Amino acid sequence: MIGRSAVLQALIVTVALSSQARALSAQSDTRPVTPAHRLSGPVTLDGRLDESAWAETNPIVNFVQREPIEGQPVSERTEVRILTDGQALYIGASLFDSDAGAISLGERIRDADLERGDYFGIILDTYRDRQNGFIFSTTPAGIEYDAQVVKEGQGGGVFQRGQNRQQAGAMGGLNVNWDGSWEVATTRDENGWYVEMRIPFSTLRYGAGPTQTWGMNLVRRIRRKNEEALWAPVPRQYDMMRLSVAGDLVGLEVPLQRSGTVTPYLLGAAERDYGATPLTTDYPGEAGFDAKLTFSSLTLDATVNTDFAQVEVDEQRTNLTRFPLFFPEKRPFFLENAGVFSAGTPQAADLFFSRRIGISPNGAPVPILGGARVSGKAAGMNVGLMQIFTDAVVGDVAENAFTVARVASELPNRSRVGAIFVQRRGTHDASDFNRTYGVDGRMGLGESWTLDGWAALTETSPTDREFGRESAYSLLTTYQSRTWSGRLRMMQVGEDFNPEVGFVNRVGYRHLEASVQRIFRFPNISWWRESNPHVTYQSFWDFNGLKESGFLHFDAEIQFEGGGRFGPELNVVQEGLAEPFEVSPGVFIPTGDYSSINNSWDFGSDPSKRFSLLGRAELGEFFTGNRYGGNVTFTARHGETLASSLLIDHNIVHLPQGDFEATLLGLRLGYFFNPNIFVQSLIQYSDQAQVWSANLRFAWLSTAGTGLYVVYNGAQRAARLSNWGEPIQRGLIIKYARQLSLF
Repeated sequence: MIGRSAVLQALIVTVALSSQARALSAQSDTRPVTPAHRLSGPVTLDGRLDESAWAETNPIVNFVQREPIEGQPVSERTEVRILTDGQALYIGASLFDSDAGAISLGERIRDADLERGDYFGIILDTYRDRQNGFIFSTTPAGIEYDAQVVKEGQGGGVFQRGQNRQQAGAMGGLNVNWDGSWEVATTRDENGWYVEMRIPFSTLRYGAGPTQTWGMNLVRRIRRKNEEALWAPVPRQYDMMRLSVAGDLVGLEVPLQRSGTVTPYLLGAAERDYGATPLTTDYPGEAGFDAKLTFSSLTLDATVNTDFAQVEVDEQRTNLTRFPLFFPEKRPFFLENAGVFSAGTPQAADLFFSRRIGISPNGAPVPILGGARVSGKAAGMNVGLMQIFTDAVVGDVAENAFTVARVASELPNRSRVGAIFVQRRGTHDASDFNRTYGVDGRMGLGESWTLDGWAALTETSPTDREFGRESAYSLLTTYQSRTWSGRLRMMQVGEDFNPEVGFVNRVGYRHLEASVQRIFRFPNISWWRESNPHVTYQSFWDFNGLKESGFLHFDAEIQFEGGGRFGPELNVVQEGLAEPFEVSPGVFIPTGDYSSINNSWDFGSDPSKRFSLLGRAELGEFFTGNRYGGNVTFTARHGETLASSLLIDHNIVHLPQGDFEATLLGLRLGYFFNPNIFVQSLIQYSDQAQVWSANLRFAWLSTAGTGLYVVYNGAQRAARLSNWGEPIQRGLIIKYARQLSLF
């Protein structure tokens, strides 16, 4: 049992980490500084930079490489100018290139993977707290890529076997799914490519005062050289999100934050549920709206009859473990300032996970009647308060009210302290509730060391459980330098720890994790950029001493100069089963202790090429038998307009209890008429779910992800890849949303 003393110790350590940070001395401040020049004339956002206002402004030219040769000047001439008219920031970038024909365009869709092409970006630390910020980036194709950053982009989650490392979700340190209202235009010629951005101050959040200094950094990626250069130098072990070393944008005249927008929507649909009796086609219609009011540094977001029909469906994944997989939040309302509400250990013990609101335990949508969220800065602290009401679904879930309250404060040297409260309460039964109370803290020690800690308690009706069973805590130490990195984590989660509005992939365990990595560089080998050999150890014990899981991982990853990689691995896996485990329908692994050794190979080619692949192969022991398989994703692109990818995930398992295969297919197709008009499809098959599914979306976007959407969804039973059964559901949805300015 987790004792009261353990929880109190975790609380004391968490508070101590944060309180000590105030005593740390600031390092010598050598960060670069630039002013925001007052706009002297009109600027037409066409990507040409031919207005006199640009020519009259001194450019920022001192860009320094982070990769491949840290500290060296950027290899291609780069000039950036920053202007303001008191209502918005204007960023003009002239990105000259001696081989302009080799510029890589990337994909022409909002929030496309920037690693697939050249790009330019800016990060703004509007509160100058050296930890949080907004990213705005674009490519030669003229896309809008925006994101919110918290805690310098650090998530600190536990990697779970069977889990996709890229599914960190919106609650990690980087929220790519956030969409702001801004504009960008680009052009290209024989000398390079050019960018004009307009970022309204109403899109940002900042403190009080007419004249401000913001943290800022600028980045340029030259894809064919796999080169990244920044205005404020960043050590190569970090990236642009390392805001503690960002430069300063000074003399910035900003308006008093006072704005209001409303985004109404209309929706019509034709839906058929083939499991209903009698079989009929429904034609539902919906209307609702979102509203945003900003005063000073606080923002109120309200939603009525919330709908997320335009959101892309989840990617299916094969799961051969005993534990649930994590799927990220994609719904727009929950993505605004999502990092404010982040607490716990991502993917292992999230104290708040917004997908628990509006989605039932079996994955079906639950109507959201409405709600509101207040977020921003107050009294020098980050604050967040959310209240959401959901309707009942007959035979599935009852009506509920969800409350989340969060407060956190940044401290010197990458440090912070915070607290969170989360509650689910039945709206027609006040005795039906679940609550989570948590505190967390972070302390930065110098540039390389970071200490993190959190502790939490849950309370579930009826409240007659013994104290200690509903508690959890975590302590994490990380180290990162140019040549070494490592981490040490201790975490404990009680058997009755039950954050119903959070995410836990297992309960009732003590966890130890340790890893160390050495980074080698090979400047004399033209094709070999870096090697990162590392070893990781993880163990999970229950409170009776049973070792539920053990994982010893040896990896010798190689990164190639062009952007590809190869990583041979050796894994020693231990599993302890206190009860039989059904790994596949009708195939049960008996109770007992199991040890296995398997080999794995991660591999990937240059993602900027017309054809690329990314995959993983595995073979070795698996419980009482053997497993062979892995996954590979083939990607093909035609310029910036057409992109396709095919995922094949296949595992062959031989066990004395029975042989089986697990197959997952995913086909993506996308055609991008321009960055705001596109067609995308995702077709998937999973023999674990025995379902074929299709999601087809046409979008004609306006600002901040609003506009016209036409969405088709369908699902069909399929016992095997070619053995199709009865249909499950079909649906066609047309939705139109428009953002209107109130003041």
